[in-house]
Amino acid sequence: MQNNAATLQNKDLIFFFLLSNSTPTLPMATIASMLASTRNPFPCCRQPLYPGSRYLEPCGRRTPTVPRFIRACQPSEKVGGDGGGVSASAKSYHFGNELLSFASDNFLPLALVTGVGMGFANPSLGCLADKYSLSKFSTCGIFIISGLTLRTEAIGAAVKGWPLGIFGLASILLLTPSFSRLVMLFQLQPQELVTGLGIFCCMPTTLSSGVALTHLAGGNSALALAVTVASNLLGILTIPFWVSRYIAGGVGVSFPTDQLFRSLIVTLLIPLIIGKVIRETFKGFANFVDNNRKLFSRMNAICLSLVPWIQVSRSRSLLLSVEPKVFLAAICIGILLHLSLLAFNALSIRILSGLSGDYNSKNSKGNGTAVLLVASQKTLPVMVAVVEQLRGAFGEPGLLVLPCVAAHLNQIMIDSILVNVWLRKSNASSTDVKTG
Repeated sequence: MQNNAATLQNKDLIFFFLLSNSTPTLPMATIASMLASTRNPFPCCRQPLYPGSRYLEPCGRRTPTVPRFIRACQPSEKVGGDGGGVSASAKSYHFGNELLSFASDNFLPLALVTGVGMGFANPSLGCLADKYSLSKFSTCGIFIISGLTLRTEAIGAAVKGWPLGIFGLASILLLTPSFSRLVMLFQLQPQELVTGLGIFCCMPTTLSSGVALTHLAGGNSALALAVTVASNLLGILTIPFWVSRYIAGGVGVSFPTDQLFRSLIVTLLIPLIIGKVIRETFKGFANFVDNNRKLFSRMNAICLSLVPWIQVSRSRSLLLSVEPKVFLAAICIGILLHLSLLAFNALSIRILSGLSGDYNSKNSKGNGTAVLLVASQKTLPVMVAVVEQLRGAFGEPGLLVLPCVAAHLNQIMIDSILVNVWLRKSNASSTDVKTG
């Protein structure tokens, strides 16, 4: 059977040879012997590449295999005779992908802007949410999520970062309140706008946004949590002193210390412990959280966006009653204050890390990111609670809180932009390492 197949291949080869040479010079006897042979009569021709092939490939020249018919699997997205255009559906599909990618990369700033827009567009919903204390539930949710995502090894990293942690506490409770002296030098009408920002300087760090941003930036979340809880609990003792010294001109001011302390324990410490206990009890759920950390980060961002939504809804009428250029000046003062705090803390962290000789290590960068974000922010809910207890001692409570709402939003927006820049640089560097 194999001999017959080889003979057929040789015959095809000879016929091909005769057809390609219009004047064959071989005698008929030679041709007959070649037809009878089962061997390849032309050693310069290669054997078939696969058993089903009937054609041989000459040595030194490859014959490309060209299919007889070419069919398109899908309709072309090119339109026009020259194929230079792109269909409308392809353009919209590409635009949709770009839009989704932008929303994913800037989820936190978009969530905050959406919250502010909803507060202006329909304040009744925000006021209803404030009536049922939704902001407290959102803060509890943020710290429950922080406990769920808190790895045990991260706590050890937080303990190792104690030098920067101590500096963070000192910056929040002892150093940055002195910035209120500079703020009080500004003169605006109504003056409550400046006084409110001065009180804002004396507050501890934010209850949730610093931790959420540290988590998004890939910093030491455990260290950020420790500094946040400790500064807010200790801040109950330091706030009366600094407000009396810098705002009231040495006049004593009474504060509901016990009430604030209990409120912070309920909204910060207990939810954090609950989240950590759930993580350590249910290992399967802990693995689910670790595999979906991006999802939980977005849940954190949504909870965080509820705070500006509620605050803007409450203050909308007052905001519209203030002269625009005066309120814009108060906004600029708040932005300048936050940039000053960022610069002061960044320079201090750089100096301390340089003295320890551990500035370029991964742990040092994570600790520095956590302390920089946490120590440069001031909390709005505690400030609101303090102003409510002052009972108009420094002016209209709504006007005192109004510039602080803007300052709170601005500090989160600025820091979220910084976090996005850091993440893009980190992703670009990791991509360069992989391609290199």
